[in-house]
Amino acid sequence: MSIQSLAEQPTISSDIPFSADSFNEVVMSTYGRFPLALERGAGCRVWDTQGKEYLDFVAGIATCTLGHAHPAMVEAVTRQIQKLHHVSNLYYIPEQGQLAKWIVDHSCADKVFFCNSGAEANEAAIKLARKYGHTVLEIANPIILTAHASFHGRTLATVTATGQPKYQKHFDPLVPGFHYVNYNDIRAVEAAVTELDEGNYRVAAILIEPLQGEGGVRPGDIAYFKRLREICDETGILLIFDEVQVGMGRSGKLWGYEHLGVEPDIFTSAKGLGGGIPIGAMMSKKFCAIFQPGEHASTFGGNPFACGVALSVCETLEKEHILQNVTEQGAHLREGLKAIALKYPQYITEVRGWGLINGMEIKGDIPLTAAEIVKAAMEAGLLLVPAGPKVVRFVPPLTVTEAEINQALKAVEKALAKVIA
Repeated sequence: MSIQSLAEQPTISSDIPFSADSFNEVVMSTYGRFPLALERGAGCRVWDTQGKEYLDFVAGIATCTLGHAHPAMVEAVTRQIQKLHHVSNLYYIPEQGQLAKWIVDHSCADKVFFCNSGAEANEAAIKLARKYGHTVLEIANPIILTAHASFHGRTLATVTATGQPKYQKHFDPLVPGFHYVNYNDIRAVEAAVTELDEGNYRVAAILIEPLQGEGGVRPGDIAYFKRLREICDETGILLIFDEVQVGMGRSGKLWGYEHLGVEPDIFTSAKGLGGGIPIGAMMSKKFCAIFQPGEHASTFGGNPFACGVALSVCETLEKEHILQNVTEQGAHLREGLKAIALKYPQYITEVRGWGLINGMEIKGDIPLTAAEIVKAAMEAGLLLVPAGPKVVRFVPPLTVTEAEINQALKAVEKALAKVIA
């Protein structure tokens, strides 16, 4: 059965028509939602409740790895829900072991902990780093360095780790033990490691994204990350990579660290790992996998359903040679966006990214915003997402085709022409 025919199957829903007003009456206002309600999808396309079709270059914010209604996921969901969907981690879960083995076989990790989201994966990494700091490095008050403009999650610890005050406002007191440095600025890291080594305080870990997503789609510098690795090797500090957005093939390689020529001690994944089914994972080298029973856990983490579907996503990446498609279509997308930028140099300053995570930056000294372009693109049938106030982010499913990229580029030009006019 094709993706298109799967999307045309009857859906289970009530007879009550959708209403934004009724939605807002009962759902908390934690998102500034666009005036759009989506009800079905197929591949890289989605349809709203009025039947209008859109190219989806948001993909659940870099989450729908295989697009919508991919046959491999439909089959895995059907098979697993009919077999066993949830049991406690008090018992061995074969699907969890199979997924962990796939990750270990395809990465630098030795051990895997499963949870439900990227925030939870980063929370687990923070807890592991703190335990390592206390018990191995013998630091009374371990400090974790993170970067300005980073994003690591919405829990109290991960929002503290996030180096963006706008996400922290009104949530004081924040969790102690974090210090921020500029991204891609190795001198700032060296200074912090030295200056924070005083009394009972010392840096125990550096938590950083190989490419900053929410911070404006900013790739890491190779020289910077190689020096980070050297600093950690010299001092015993743990190097932790947040791969929640950039991992699982989105960069054109399976993991973002592969672009940088270094291996982390700990790294995290979520979003694309389950292709849209909630799952998160924290991976580590054996030497720092020091959690003991009872020190960390997750009721739903690693259950048979999530792991069975995630394993189908992983295997499909290999079987369908999707990483090659990411590399080719990512290059095609950047080439097209750069051509658009050349036409509008007074509005667009830069196009940057890896694979199929790309950003188009708007000049800072003009009143045009990313949200305005996103709204205009939506009217032109293309879904995009901002990455900060001045960067438009392009994160389509990894299965996107050249024809769909071309269609998206035309919609971007149409949107730009409208907002400029």
